[in-house]
Amino acid sequence: MTSPLALLGGEPVITHDGPHFSWPPLDEQSEAAVLRQLRHDISIYDRSGVIERLEDELCDYHGVTHAVLTSSGTAALHSMYAACGLGPGDEVIVPAYTFFATVTPLLHLGATPVLADCDESGNLDPKDVTQRITERTKAVVVTHMWGVPAAMSSLKAITDEHGLMLLEDASHAHGASIDGQRVGTFGRAAAFSMNGPKPLSAGEGGFVLTDDDEVYYRVLLHGQYNKRCRNELPRDHPLYEYAVTGMGLKFRIHPLAASIALDQLGRLDTYLNARARIAAHLSERLAALPGIIVPELPLGVRASWYGLPLQYATNELDGLPVERFHEALQAEGCREVDRPGSTCPLNLLPLFQRPEDLFSGYAEKLNYAPGDFPNAEAIHRNTLKLPVWHREEDRPLADSYIDAFRKVADNYRNLLG
Repeated sequence: MTSPLALLGGEPVITHDGPHFSWPPLDEQSEAAVLRQLRHDISIYDRSGVIERLEDELCDYHGVTHAVLTSSGTAALHSMYAACGLGPGDEVIVPAYTFFATVTPLLHLGATPVLADCDESGNLDPKDVTQRITERTKAVVVTHMWGVPAAMSSLKAITDEHGLMLLEDASHAHGASIDGQRVGTFGRAAAFSMNGPKPLSAGEGGFVLTDDDEVYYRVLLHGQYNKRCRNELPRDHPLYEYAVTGMGLKFRIHPLAASIALDQLGRLDTYLNARARIAAHLSERLAALPGIIVPELPLGVRASWYGLPLQYATNELDGLPVERFHEALQAEGCREVDRPGSTCPLNLLPLFQRPEDLFSGYAEKLNYAPGDFPNAEAIHRNTLKLPVWHREEDRPLADSYIDAFRKVADNYRNLLG
């Protein structure tokens, strides 16, 4: 049998090696910002200089009172959970489908994560959340997967009704919004990552947002000991006597990373607007192909498009496995089409099946297994994630990816058997 498919001996659609996508976009302006900081100060112990400027800009951008920069998104989540008082005896409802760092800081604090399934968007399902609430539930954590906002109106109604804290892991979703309200401002606090590929990147870094003064003070005490705590906690605060030591952890961001993030924040909306145009273009073309389901945004929802998560429908392609379809796309030169691995249903990971080797106190609390969260597992199994480019000059490359998808979909029968 002869076939035009590259996997079966044909010519690939895309022949240049790439890279096909890189992030963050760094230029002479970025380099100048880092060099200025390098020559000025590479260690900042208090809220001054580039740290102060970036935190102020983050507050202005999101319309919140407080922002605290951290060394990573994981550190931001850890400090947020600690500041909100989550600990032994508390149950915290979390998405079954998320990156594991959404949940692992809870294990270090002694709280019990309770996994809940996702809806068709891949985000936390409000209906399943209501089934997981017990008298020990203290908070609900939501992740905005791949930069697509979750059903915040429904989730907030649930947490308000039951007197629970609503917390956001917005690590994928910088600048995303619902009816003009930015992600990260719906609950008591939110944590963001600024790891390399995130929509707002510092290379490595993160931050916590909150309007709650008490959460702010406790975030400082958790990971920003000494000068920041002594300068920013009121002297009559009951915990001021701990300002020098805090809780003994140091989660400060590096000033050079902060300078990159500050430069990137000034361009974020420009990048997001461009991503929205490319995402709409990709979605319109790919939606016409058999086997591909594109994400649909509700009216008033703006995504940040950390990635474009496509769903593969085997029933439309005579049962062709997603692995085979993906293999064919890779052969056509689509090196950036990803089947996410470490971001997966947490019940598939040993840490949430048998945590006792690393967290001895969780032997009876976490014993999830494959099959426990069918929606999350099906969505994860069938996700093909595309990058979303931000430059008009990348549109021909995006079109080449569309052509490759079309070629594989048109010739899928050659891959059967």
